[in-house]
Amino acid sequence: MYLLLSMVRNLVMEPSNPDVLESLPPPPPTIPPEFAPAKASHPKRFPMVRRGMGTKGQKLQLLTNHFKVGMASSSEYFFHYSVSMFYEDGTPVDSKGIGRRVLDKVHETYDSELAGKDFAYDGEKSLFTIGSLPRNILEFTVVLEDSPSNRNVGSGSPGGKGSPDESDRKRSRRQFQSKTYKVVINYAAKIPMQAIADALRGHETEHFQEAVRVLDIILRQHAAKQGCLLVRQSFFHNEPRNFTDLGGGVLGCRGFHSSFRATQRGLSLNIDVSTTMIVQPGPVVDFLLANQKVREPYDIDWVKAKRTLKSLRIQARPSNAEYKITGLSDRPCRDQTFLLKQRSGKDGEVEPIELTVYDYFLNHRKIALQYSADFPCINVGKAKRPVYIPLEVIDVDALLKLVIAEVNALKRSHYDADPLLGSSGISIGTQFSQVEGRILPAPRLKVGNGEDLFPRNGRWNFNNKRLVNPAKIERWAMVNFSARCDIRGLTRDLIKCGQMKGIVISPPFEAFEENPQFRRAPAPVRVEKMIELVKGKLPGPPQFLLCILPEKKNSDIYGLLLYSLIVVFSGTSLICITFSFLPPKKLGGINSLLTIEDSPSIPVVSRVPTIIIGMDVSHGSPGRSDIPSIAAVVSSREWPLVSRYRACVRTQSPKVEMIDSLYKRVSDAEDQGMFRDGVSESQFNQVLNVELQQIIEACKFLDEQWCPKFMVIVAQKNHHTKFFQANSPDNVPPGTVIDNKVCHPKNNDFYLCAHAGMIGTTRPTHYHVLHDELGFSTDDMQEFVHSLSYVYQRSTTAISVVAPICYAHLAAAQMSQFVKFDELSETTSSHGRITSAGGVPVPELPKLHPNVRSSMFFC
Repeated sequence: MYLLLSMVRNLVMEPSNPDVLESLPPPPPTIPPEFAPAKASHPKRFPMVRRGMGTKGQKLQLLTNHFKVGMASSSEYFFHYSVSMFYEDGTPVDSKGIGRRVLDKVHETYDSELAGKDFAYDGEKSLFTIGSLPRNILEFTVVLEDSPSNRNVGSGSPGGKGSPDESDRKRSRRQFQSKTYKVVINYAAKIPMQAIADALRGHETEHFQEAVRVLDIILRQHAAKQGCLLVRQSFFHNEPRNFTDLGGGVLGCRGFHSSFRATQRGLSLNIDVSTTMIVQPGPVVDFLLANQKVREPYDIDWVKAKRTLKSLRIQARPSNAEYKITGLSDRPCRDQTFLLKQRSGKDGEVEPIELTVYDYFLNHRKIALQYSADFPCINVGKAKRPVYIPLEVIDVDALLKLVIAEVNALKRSHYDADPLLGSSGISIGTQFSQVEGRILPAPRLKVGNGEDLFPRNGRWNFNNKRLVNPAKIERWAMVNFSARCDIRGLTRDLIKCGQMKGIVISPPFEAFEENPQFRRAPAPVRVEKMIELVKGKLPGPPQFLLCILPEKKNSDIYGLLLYSLIVVFSGTSLICITFSFLPPKKLGGINSLLTIEDSPSIPVVSRVPTIIIGMDVSHGSPGRSDIPSIAAVVSSREWPLVSRYRACVRTQSPKVEMIDSLYKRVSDAEDQGMFRDGVSESQFNQVLNVELQQIIEACKFLDEQWCPKFMVIVAQKNHHTKFFQANSPDNVPPGTVIDNKVCHPKNNDFYLCAHAGMIGTTRPTHYHVLHDELGFSTDDMQEFVHSLSYVYQRSTTAISVVAPICYAHLAAAQMSQFVKFDELSETTSSHGRITSAGGVPVPELPKLHPNVRSSMFFC
């Protein structure tokens, strides 16, 4: 995630302090018609070097899940080879799933040709050795034997619980089947091991990440040989205690993540508890029945099934061949036809014969299908060359070569026995690393009537307190989708609660009750009828609409109603509740401020007009590569405050993490871009040289002479470093900051646990200060980031990551409710915005009314 502070000298602001107005410079003129962005290339930017360590705060001793790695000095090289696999007829092999078995057979069969060398294989296209192989190009042929499945096929029930028939018994007695593979190994590059030692001394080269990747691949291969399921850098042992039934045909799986990290104290191995989800192994029909919670195959919703099954890996019986699902057939198995090539009896010429999938399996494969005839086939081919398989001869592949404290995981892994690690000069310690942390004091808060509030243990209480800047609510209405809600009682309690907090709430213009005859109707119908009712009675757009949902907050009604309000009542905020609680910050008010922003006395920020920008990209569900991503940017307003924000939201190509339109000039007078979440360390240079540059160009677009200063901070939550108190089972205290021993050996980063972890182990946020033209000292910068965890207006607790980034995440999540992307993905629309990432059509979100953008609607 991404936090950007821009020191602004000529930007129009909305000062909340009247005394500041006189000191502000005049606003920039309107965009000059002759403006043209500078085309000169800028000097390449790199992540900044650490300026020093922080000193403020109470010190405490901590342990962390990093294990010290010893590395002998070496002049050796890792040699990188590309791996290609082919079937006997020359068809390329998808190495996923089968690659490791083939390479193990190569190693076993051709040991002398490989000069007795061990190698690390990544399971796909890359292989690494220490020292070179005898030749730059090596070709091998191996034969793998595989037996057919002994599970019954076509034997009665969809669950496959009937007894096998005679044909099944014959198939189960078949001899082992075999396949021949050709393997080609080509030299690609060599990587000096010394690159790791150089990086630890602060001299990082382009080879460092490559060398560390080789070490990670060695660990993955080691886990694979122990029979583990590998999911990126995590591994999972096939043991019953590691699985939890989550329902819906899905299992939760506990295991471990491991990766090598360069730190201030040298190389370390980071081991963390990890979880993943797998599909319950067994017939695909059983999975669909459990997933949709229905009893019979005839009750399955095949539209939903198509989305659920897409990209799942399966096994076809009786061959045990593995495939990936690409879709479903348009027609049932008994009607779906394809062309089967057969030789004619007369002259032996190949002629295509059209027949149904059902007839093919019945007459040519001799497999009696019991219930698949009436249902779609599974497509494992491509759009133009489909390959159809009947439902009942398919099992879900649970990836079940299916891993538990971190120290125990290290001990049971037996890394010290791995020959490649030993040959690399790598040794791994067995104890947690010790680090020093500092507890930063919690910032004071300012509430109503000029009172100060002192958070304790990352929490505070608003009982008997008034809000610092309460909203005034004069025009509002209620819509009730719940038959059990007491509208009058809710209104009374709402107005009374508002008075206690300083919020003036007038009686609602109207309370709209849903017509009982529509309560069982689909969500779109219910919302449409309610909007018609509201539109017919209200004289104009209200400040906000309070919606009482029928059940849970993520009801289907929410997104549809939100979209309707944007279209029908521009500028109207929507608050949905299932209980009598009103979040006043959605209406333009503020619950509390930092005392240092009210003074104002924030280092650097309070001296010069400054904008704080938070950015995030929200993606569709895992496995849904057809759902557009939503990029959101929030920026602070009313300097010198840092607690009030406005938002801008856009769609972009699926799964694209970098925002593709921070600045998008469409004419001499219009910019359709926006200013910029979680980016990985490999993308830091893109942040500095692409995204930051776009923001600078946007500033030039407004005024060619405008040169604001910038500070860029990336916040990472998706990492695996944790901290524990050395002499206590409790979580680390809120406000704990760590910037030594396990941080980057050169770059400016630190870990911060701003919040109080109530359940489980507190996961810190990893902040990377990539760029700083503002001149923050280390202590001031860490304290300021800590303070931004206390301005989140949705709760009375410090949060784990700074509020601007949380707001950007919320804005993206709320706007994703606007469009039914699941429905759009089923059809191709010609009206989508064409993004820069591959020219993929992406549906646009509706424009937000300026009042909504500035209302903190995302709260």
